[in-house]
Amino acid sequence: MSVDGWNTVLVLGGIRSGKSEFAESLVAEAPTVRYVATSAAGDPTDAEWAARLEAHRARRPGSWTTEETADDPRRLADVVASAGPNETLLVDDLGGWVTVLLDPAHQPADDTATIAELADAVRACPARLVLVSPEVGLSLVPTTPLGRAFVDALGAANRAVADVCDAVVLVVAGQACWLKAPAAPGGGAGAVPAPQAAVPAPAATTAAQATAAQGAAAQATATAAGGGHDDRAALPQVLTPTTAPEPAGAPWAAPTMALPVVATGLVIQPGMELPMPDEYTGPQAVERLATLDVPGAGLGVLERVVGFAAATQGTPTPKPWDSVRVLLLHGDHAGGAAAGAPPGESARRAAQARAGQGVLARLAAENGASLQVVETPASEPIERLPALDHEQVEQALRYGWRLAEEAAEAGVRLLVLAACGAGTDAAAAAVLAATAGAEPPAVLGRVVTAGGEIDDAAWMRRCAAVRDALHRTRRSPRDAKDVLAELGGGDIAVATGVLLGATARRLPVLLDGPVGLAAGMVSRDLAGQARHWCLLADHGGHPAVRLAADVLGLDPLLDLRLDLGEGANALTALPLLRSVLSLAAALPARPGPDDAATVADEAAAAGADGDGAGGDGDGDGAGGDGAGDGDGAGDAAADRDTDGDDGGAEFVEPEPAGPGPATTAPTATTASTGTTASAGAAEPAGPEPDPAGRRAD
Repeated sequence: MSVDGWNTVLVLGGIRSGKSEFAESLVAEAPTVRYVATSAAGDPTDAEWAARLEAHRARRPGSWTTEETADDPRRLADVVASAGPNETLLVDDLGGWVTVLLDPAHQPADDTATIAELADAVRACPARLVLVSPEVGLSLVPTTPLGRAFVDALGAANRAVADVCDAVVLVVAGQACWLKAPAAPGGGAGAVPAPQAAVPAPAATTAAQATAAQGAAAQATATAAGGGHDDRAALPQVLTPTTAPEPAGAPWAAPTMALPVVATGLVIQPGMELPMPDEYTGPQAVERLATLDVPGAGLGVLERVVGFAAATQGTPTPKPWDSVRVLLLHGDHAGGAAAGAPPGESARRAAQARAGQGVLARLAAENGASLQVVETPASEPIERLPALDHEQVEQALRYGWRLAEEAAEAGVRLLVLAACGAGTDAAAAAVLAATAGAEPPAVLGRVVTAGGEIDDAAWMRRCAAVRDALHRTRRSPRDAKDVLAELGGGDIAVATGVLLGATARRLPVLLDGPVGLAAGMVSRDLAGQARHWCLLADHGGHPAVRLAADVLGLDPLLDLRLDLGEGANALTALPLLRSVLSLAAALPARPGPDDAATVADEAAAAGADGDGAGGDGDGDGAGGDGAGDGDGAGDAAADRDTDGDDGGAEFVEPEPAGPGPATTAPTATTASTGTTASAGAAEPAGPEPDPAGRRAD
């Protein structure tokens, strides 16, 4: 279930209540929207009605597509039922649909059955669906038969659709009051949130608590029914994009100079000045690792994890990432880029993730991470057409930026970028060829079928598609937005926006696949700081990831050669990375050796007490000279070679006690006797040295 509680919503309201504007605000962040217009054109002489329709058209962005169903009221159910999971639909409105349904031209007909067909289509719709309808139940009963028929039919349609929608909201005087929500914090269904003023959805924290409560209740019920412990992994918290309230006093969500780029409607443009990680805390954290009490040589290459976390968190003792969100980008690429991909496979993977199933969802649950499935605009065949138009690129960049902002505002500490669209490898290869001069065959991975066989024919078709796309765009600019529009497509554009937004909010991102690395290549031209907030867990043996990582300076931490899908490889390595940060934060410093001066003082004190350092001499050891019997009692500093071995340490002349030569530095050595000659001065008169190397008294 989504964090804001709905995938299908019914927006009710009276005339001029602002219901249509509110419904449009719910899908304003979607890259593309299919607008389903249900009302008939009306009397051509009715200027007021024509003005109303024109006002609705003027509010729609240029990227929206319009589809009309006024010719056949039964077609609305077909449009809703045929929508794909990566689409967003806005139906405005059911009042016009009922008007057409009751038109004598479509009678006689079973209106009840038609309404039931629409309700069934809404219930099974996998797309993001918003329906607008007038609320007529608050007025008096009409006095005309036609008026009563309209009110009865619209009331029945509203009840049927509201029953199958995830949420229902009533707009009164421009203010939104949520009538139906999927769950309350206590776990009950159908609870009513507190009234909110022009806010698209209930607070994210409340919905998240509700989702957690639902999951806990479901697991407890299953455990009780089974009569024992349920060892299955808990379902991950599956999210969809929404606006979350900013947590009070959270330093991770601190605003930056780049936030007005989205807040004021300015375009995301090259050369943005975004924040960099702390340049001091990273090296300090790595230096601190050398002082930790570990039995071996340390953390090896995983020291980079500690340095990265320290720099992004701004402290030399970083904490493990306790709140992680996985962004699964789903968007297909048409044409030869998707050669060899089973039809509908990516949509199945996305639906599987929404249900909390599959590899990615299981790993997210094991890591305690939330999973957010993000639908991106489908891309055209790049060998013949631009993948997106420039307006779609702008919207996709903003959409990705906002996704990162929402994560930061929700207290997320680490983003994991995942993707599951068809043709993403070829799109990433095209981006690398355009930005790094790579040869497509060198960066396109082999195509492996569902049965584990290598499909070389599909690989060649992908190479040909990328080659033709590069030839088609050979005279096109290579700016970041041009590359996204011509070659990258929706998923890479949204991923680029995510990286930029995460950089603006000082939020690290964990990468491991071609979509994330291609987005990193594009983001260099928009904000060079973005790559410093990225961490590459494993290259997975993918040639495009290897090349992009080399260009971006992202050395992979591991070389496991996992191929579980983009995002799943990083989640597999995440427990190890967290363990490294936990050790670095919790281990004490290694006990250091005793200070040399303290040792010397203790040795001198022991010599003064008569404890001979050189042996068991029978002298008194006074003054350290030791008048012993030749067994080595006395001054240890002067007793270096008791065996007279030529390979022992050379004799060092002690400093004279009175007037003597200006220096005692030896200039010549006689190996046989161990004596030295001083430069420019005669050897002072004194006793002959002991042949054994000891100085005689």
